[in-house]
Amino acid sequence: MGFAQKEYEFLSEIGIGATNPGCFVNGVWKGNGALVSSLNPSTNQTIAQVSEGSLEDYEEGMQACFEATKLWMQIPAPKRGEIVRQIGDALRGKLQQLGRLVSLEMGKILPEGIGEVQEIIDMCDFAVGLSRQLNGSIIPSERPNHMMLEMWNPLGIVGVITAFNFPCAVLGWNACLALVCGNCVVWKGAPTTPLITIAMTKLVAEVLEKNNLPTAIFTVFCGGAEIGQAISKDTRIPLVSFTGSSQVGLMVQQTVNQRYGKCLLELSGNNAIIVMDDADIKLAVRSVLFAAVGTAGQRCTTCRRLILHESIYQSFLEQLLEVYKQVKIGDPLEKGTLLGPLHTAASRDSFKKGIDIIKSQGGKILTGGSVIQSEGNFVQPTIVEISTDADVVKEELFGPVLYVMKFKTLKEAIDINNSVPQGLSSSIFTNKPEIIFKWIGPHGSDCGIVNVNIPTNGAEIGGAFGGEKATGGGREAGSDSWKQYMRRATCTINYGHELPLAQGINFG
Repeated sequence: MGFAQKEYEFLSEIGIGATNPGCFVNGVWKGNGALVSSLNPSTNQTIAQVSEGSLEDYEEGMQACFEATKLWMQIPAPKRGEIVRQIGDALRGKLQQLGRLVSLEMGKILPEGIGEVQEIIDMCDFAVGLSRQLNGSIIPSERPNHMMLEMWNPLGIVGVITAFNFPCAVLGWNACLALVCGNCVVWKGAPTTPLITIAMTKLVAEVLEKNNLPTAIFTVFCGGAEIGQAISKDTRIPLVSFTGSSQVGLMVQQTVNQRYGKCLLELSGNNAIIVMDDADIKLAVRSVLFAAVGTAGQRCTTCRRLILHESIYQSFLEQLLEVYKQVKIGDPLEKGTLLGPLHTAASRDSFKKGIDIIKSQGGKILTGGSVIQSEGNFVQPTIVEISTDADVVKEELFGPVLYVMKFKTLKEAIDINNSVPQGLSSSIFTNKPEIIFKWIGPHGSDCGIVNVNIPTNGAEIGGAFGGEKATGGGREAGSDSWKQYMRRATCTINYGHELPLAQGINFG
């Protein structure tokens, strides 16, 4: 039945039809590439079709976007902030419909889908305030009648390549900041979530049109690796933000570096929760459940490793296994569902292969471990008892699989946390200040997100989001992440009539 199904009627409210052009190029919707189907991961049935972009579409869009930078970067930052404020209001008006589309197309449960769109709205609010605070510094000069200062100027164009697991929130982290900083945005959404890419773009385009601004300020392509490679190679794009696997991220970084561009990478996570013997066990159990099962284990910040003090190991596991029994698996749009499907049939197959590898390396399945026979991509939430030395523990299996291991000392727990190639998120449960400050200090977690008594996932937008090591080192969203979207110039101004040199040099 596809698009004619009753539960898809809401899509017309956000501009989605049965067949949709997937590129927004200089104010025109087009798509001269392949015709692809967006699938509902709960049924693997087609929701709607999208015509992807070709390289010719890409070049046309980039030429228009490059021209638009000349106007956009000259508009005062607070005026740019006003445009972003209006984008936030447009999203508020369609929050429920957009959230429902995220849930339908990606597979996360409805509260998480709505929460993802709310995250972009929050980023819009953050960016509006930021538009009046893009401050430089005044630096004392050692030379008389000289002044030193920092100027922050736009880069020009920011390329944003996003992943399926957060098909629009990651755009918000990047685009809201990029726009108020004076940059145009070129967005390539995930190939398997083209409908949310189109729906988001239509709202942004309406705001630009209403304000008589070039719509090429926000240029968008639905497409695959071909478009991503074009963005990576394009010298007109000084900064490329990429979210995805460490393997692909490294390829993007190498391509961008070859042309001396800049990369902002948000890559794989292999996140751990440590539970000390003094922890609030009920709080920790609830946190682990959300961190390991939320978004069907497909968040970058999903808890994949649970490190338990030996004295509480058995009792904690018993309580955790009990709450796992209560997890409702099913249609992510239905009230009460906690675990929706994996995003694609390929993800479901990877889960199955991953379980086989886990067993071959000595892992003991405590619960779950199977694909649920259905027309969708449903799997059981899984807990595995396994050695910290198993190779599979060092890898990111993108699904609801939690490895459990025990420790004796805090140092041992921290060493286990830091023993994997990735370094995104981490958390410890304890009430002891000496442990807390050890954990967040130089001999503690080596991750970019270091939490205490909360899950590894569910980050707020006010802080910088990102990780170390194979996670890529990028920082997006709050704090001073905005500086990555601008070009810093150190300016020395001589307002006198002499020419004293720095370091006391006398040159004739």
